[in-house]
Amino acid sequence: MSQLRDKYEVVIGLEVHAQLKTKSKIFAPDGTEFGKEQNTQISPITLGMPGVLPVLNKECVNMGILLGLALNCEIPERCKFDRKQYFYADLPKGYQISQYDEPICVNGYIDVKGKRIGITRAHLEEDAGKLVHAGADGLAGSSYSLVDLNRAGTPLLEIVSEPDMRSSEEAKDYMEELRSIVRYLGVCDGNLEEGSMRCDANISIMPKGSKEFGTRAEIKNVNSFRALQRAIEYEIDRQIDVVESGEKVVQETRLWDDNQGVTKSMRGKEDAHDYRYFPEPDLMPLEISREWVENIRKSMPELPAQKRAKYEEAGLSAYDANVIVDQMETALFYDKMLELGANARIGSNFLMGEITAYLKEQHITINETKITPESLTKLIQLIEKGTISNNIAKNLVMTLVKEGGDPAEIVEKQGLGVISDEGAIKEICQKVVDNNPNQVAAYKGGKQQLFGFFVGQVMKETKGRANPQTVNELLKDLLG
Repeated sequence: MSQLRDKYEVVIGLEVHAQLKTKSKIFAPDGTEFGKEQNTQISPITLGMPGVLPVLNKECVNMGILLGLALNCEIPERCKFDRKQYFYADLPKGYQISQYDEPICVNGYIDVKGKRIGITRAHLEEDAGKLVHAGADGLAGSSYSLVDLNRAGTPLLEIVSEPDMRSSEEAKDYMEELRSIVRYLGVCDGNLEEGSMRCDANISIMPKGSKEFGTRAEIKNVNSFRALQRAIEYEIDRQIDVVESGEKVVQETRLWDDNQGVTKSMRGKEDAHDYRYFPEPDLMPLEISREWVENIRKSMPELPAQKRAKYEEAGLSAYDANVIVDQMETALFYDKMLELGANARIGSNFLMGEITAYLKEQHITINETKITPESLTKLIQLIEKGTISNNIAKNLVMTLVKEGGDPAEIVEKQGLGVISDEGAIKEICQKVVDNNPNQVAAYKGGKQQLFGFFVGQVMKETKGRANPQTVNELLKDLLG
């Protein structure tokens, strides 16, 4: 298959649905909290009962503008809502209020690992409900389905990319960057596993050198980065097989089966005319003043790309900067440390080492620990002053993570400060040399690598508190 792949170029565009982090729905006062009992966050407006009217949630518009600005989009002075007609069991009104020809955001882009990915548009719409298929074998063996309408009417911003991606890796990187952006903005929690961020992937192939795109297939609702890559890889191979066998790829919507690792045909792909769009008669077109846009622009926080650039300027590698930025809570923690004057390099080493390992093990964020930017900065300053050694600091940082406290007070209380008294250290070095005559003879016989053994023994005797430079100098004198 790898040889066949060399004949084709892959074209990928993504449609990402980001659930906006509002307390109420886009056109109704119902709550939006995840995990509530089924069908308890609904109202006559959400259900489309006779005589009800939708009322636009202004906070959804604010979030849409903010995200549009972060995606370098133009925000038109006017946008409007439309009815998208289709029947589905979890769509209570029989239509979805969306935006068709006049969306809130157009013509944007984001830069991902040196490549610019175009954003065609981003538009506001309401979500549908959710079907729960019952039966021992899941969807394939279900004898009935249940409908949960809690999600119906939840505000979404659908972000439609240009078909600028050429590999599953690029698609994953784009999706990850998009998730980072929405999280930093605070407009979406980006939890793919809860469905608050979902992705539809449009994939086609064309002969290398061709300028005409092939027929695309859409893969619906992929809910993890790994699944996105696997689904794209499978679909590329499937389409190549179809073309190589002399058949034509059909425009259709397909579902990704993560258990079997295959895409399955769901339905023929609809075009815009199939949905019979027309302007939503119950909502007036929305006029967005330039003052409104500029006021929102002023509230824009520092975005992931800006943080990476700032960290690299402070001396971090591109890799280290990306690791810190990937977890928003850790990046904000690190920002505070830099404000307090912490050494950027030492600070990043602590965050990426012992602390990150602990956070992953416990499945928590740094905000859920006892350590603070102030305490970690003080710990770093103790190292720089020579008050404690790096080894002591590595042990002490976990105390701060689990129990908190002031590092200077802990060092004094537990007697963890560096031993700098040359006489005391020399006495311990002499003891180590006297107690290991065989190793001394071997060292003097040419096994120079044993020097580390003696250093280790001295550090063990001093519980890591001896000044390493002093230890090295004294041992060299004693061993000759």
